[in-house]
Amino acid sequence: MVKQVYTFGGGVKHSDPRSRDKVICGGKGANLAEMAGIGLPVPPGFTITTEECVKYLAEGAEFSDQLRADVAEALTHIEKTVGKSFGDASDPLLVSVRSGARVSMPGMMDTVLNLGLNDETVQGLVSASGDERFAWDSYRRFIQMYSDVVLGVEHHLFEEALEIAKEDNGYVNDVELSASDWQKIVKEYKAIVEKELDKPFPQDVQEQLWGAIRAVFDSWDSDRAKVYRRLNDIPGGWGTAVNVQAMVFGNMGDTSATGVAFTRDPATGEKAYYGEWLVNAQGEDVVAGIRTPQYLTKAARERAGAKPLSMEEAMPEAYQQLADVFELLEKHYKDMQDIEFTVERGKLWMLQTRSGKRTAKAALKMAVDMVAEGLIDEKTAILRVDPMALDQLLHPTLDPNAARDVLGKGLPASPGAASGAIVLDADTAEKRAEMGEAVILVRVETSPEDIHGMHAAKGILTARGGMTSHAAVVARGMGRCCVSGASGVSIDMKSRTLRIGNRELKEGDVITLDGSTGDIMAGEVPTVEPELAGDFAELMIWADKHRRMKVRTNAETPADCKMARQFGAEGIGLCRTEHMFFDASRISAVRQMILAEDEAGRRAALEKLLPEQRDDFAQIFMVMAGLPVTIRLLDPPLHEFLPQGDAEFAELSETIGIGVDTLKRRADELHEMNPMLGHRGCRLGITFPEIYEMQARAIFEAACEVAERLGDAPVPEVMIPLVATKRELAILRKLVDDTAAKVLAEKGRSLDYMVGTMIELPRAALMAGEIAEEAKFFSFGTNDLTQTTLGVSRDDAARFLSPYVEKGIYARDPFVSLDIEGVGQLVQLGADRGRATRADLKLGICGEHGGDPASIAFCEKVGLDYVSASPFRVPIARLAAAQAALAG
Repeated sequence: MVKQVYTFGGGVKHSDPRSRDKVICGGKGANLAEMAGIGLPVPPGFTITTEECVKYLAEGAEFSDQLRADVAEALTHIEKTVGKSFGDASDPLLVSVRSGARVSMPGMMDTVLNLGLNDETVQGLVSASGDERFAWDSYRRFIQMYSDVVLGVEHHLFEEALEIAKEDNGYVNDVELSASDWQKIVKEYKAIVEKELDKPFPQDVQEQLWGAIRAVFDSWDSDRAKVYRRLNDIPGGWGTAVNVQAMVFGNMGDTSATGVAFTRDPATGEKAYYGEWLVNAQGEDVVAGIRTPQYLTKAARERAGAKPLSMEEAMPEAYQQLADVFELLEKHYKDMQDIEFTVERGKLWMLQTRSGKRTAKAALKMAVDMVAEGLIDEKTAILRVDPMALDQLLHPTLDPNAARDVLGKGLPASPGAASGAIVLDADTAEKRAEMGEAVILVRVETSPEDIHGMHAAKGILTARGGMTSHAAVVARGMGRCCVSGASGVSIDMKSRTLRIGNRELKEGDVITLDGSTGDIMAGEVPTVEPELAGDFAELMIWADKHRRMKVRTNAETPADCKMARQFGAEGIGLCRTEHMFFDASRISAVRQMILAEDEAGRRAALEKLLPEQRDDFAQIFMVMAGLPVTIRLLDPPLHEFLPQGDAEFAELSETIGIGVDTLKRRADELHEMNPMLGHRGCRLGITFPEIYEMQARAIFEAACEVAERLGDAPVPEVMIPLVATKRELAILRKLVDDTAAKVLAEKGRSLDYMVGTMIELPRAALMAGEIAEEAKFFSFGTNDLTQTTLGVSRDDAARFLSPYVEKGIYARDPFVSLDIEGVGQLVQLGADRGRATRADLKLGICGEHGGDPASIAFCEKVGLDYVSASPFRVPIARLAAAQAALAG
């Protein structure tokens, strides 16, 4: 029988590799076993596997007899190691219970500390510790945590009771409460539980333990966990592990402490210890932002001008032990580590290590620096940076020369800048963001329940918490700007207002955050474009060295083309000519062409459009300077160009001299029940060949003109859209070839070009072998291929796709990440059949999926020659293509 419970610490050698496997024991459990195995001071404990969680959820939320027996045996291991017994009234063993999925998930169950305390064992803790205040403080913490995360009692009830007690006694901080004060609080806390649940707080320590284990497993399917999994593409079938560990105490007086630290700065990537600590506190005090923590190092304290001593100054021996651990762990894991630690009466204990979350800027710097340090190689560096994280670096930041009306200041918790309307709760943030409004979520402190609002917001501001608080960690992971610990911010939820310093603002007022300085500013501050040099450029050079596929861009304006080239685009994979037709200077001619009664009328209008189209293409060819440019001939349904309303019909009538009634009659004749499946794409070219003839002439005349000017001929790739049959393509290819021949003869030039098609219909994929006889290239238009394969309108899908993803019908939105099982099979089929006919057939993808890393990995497996993405997604595609090539 495969083990489902693994012990660590206390001399366990961990010979079973499953104990160090994050898939089996979760990241937290695997790393605890690893740290114990290399001799670090880890409190003994045990891990229940993720497999047991999956089994528990699948079998009706019941624990097997075998699991209960294995847990009892593992608990005995802890008891023997520390010399204490669980539930012993004279000297009790207390434990912590934590969740631990294979990846860090803020949506999981919060930690429960001090489990094993009850009315009897608290007296034993008093005797064993010799510190009555510490014992009763630990008991009240346990009741509050357990009641909140396991029993479901609202935590604010306990917070309110504690605040009232402090006010009654004139206290400001929790550390001022005495042992007798805590005894009274414990009594009140237990009364709250009994009132809310109609039953007393559990005194049986076994009931407490199994209640916490159950809560961890149940939290895998909690609403907040589901939201986080959906946002981060984490499969629901992974499950979470449970970690039970002997307690060590950071709240045993001034020689004890707790903290969170990083081996490098997670915001900037600088090779400097980064973290926070609190004297006489437990871990949740730092993470939850209940108390404002102190700086870890002397240098950080001095830079901030803070007065409380750093750990380096206040506890030099413990700090040096910690610094030694930093060096050991980074060399062992070959990555920046996020560490939780406790100092109990001068002795250092390690509670957790994991690869730390970091900003995109920090990820780049760390990857490049670690290569220079010899810690990792180029390939590892490429694989380590999340391609989507690059998106954080490709957008504007605050203009350093712009005027700023600074209202206040907090901690620079996540870099970048954001402006938006103030919102005071997560639900409001989500609703207003869905309406297209930029919002800043302002909270006293955030919790996992706020994750949907944090994702919707452009930035996050909290009044409490440090740089390792929930708000800071989650914001960095999401790429959101965050300012935390802004003590000058006070929020009044009743009036929906907040005060920053001496200024009062209301919900809806616009503010700006600078996550690099911690500044909070009134109004919107101008921004500047990012500089893509340094570490970014270095990583891109490595990525380009190791990738196989080319990366093109989807663009049809000179500005977008220039931007894409700056981002490293190697050509244009999709130039959507219809976007050029909507320009105010030419829409009348387009409408005249569409509404014309006969070919002569259409040609008259097209003559007006020809020079405009020629100039469009010439500008693009100039920017792309000899790189391939795939130009899609007119594709969308004609109704998209028609006048909307009487005023536009009247304006068009006056412009082209045709009566309004005639124009409206013609528009009615063009009406279609389902335009997306109607008279569009190549069907326009078949029925109105003069349209495609004009566009082809514009392409080749522009190419000749640019070749003359540059001496470097462009490489036009003319793409016929929405082809379903070989015959359609044959007819339109001949039209393009004939037009090219005429233009080249007129200009006295020769020019290389290609004619190909977009594969965006299931029939086209199935008939790809025949179609390839007429095509030099295929470009898979995965937007429409997804629509036509799934029978789902992309524009209407938002109304129902979220529940589909939540229920696991689709792993991800198929319009964001390619449906590999369905649409992907058609891409594979089309590629295979096309190349069976024409071995040198060029293959690419130009739908929005061309900028999605998971879709790019699939394209690498299929053997496509290139992917094409929007300009800002080009660097993402370059890195993702390199990762796909390295992954094999």
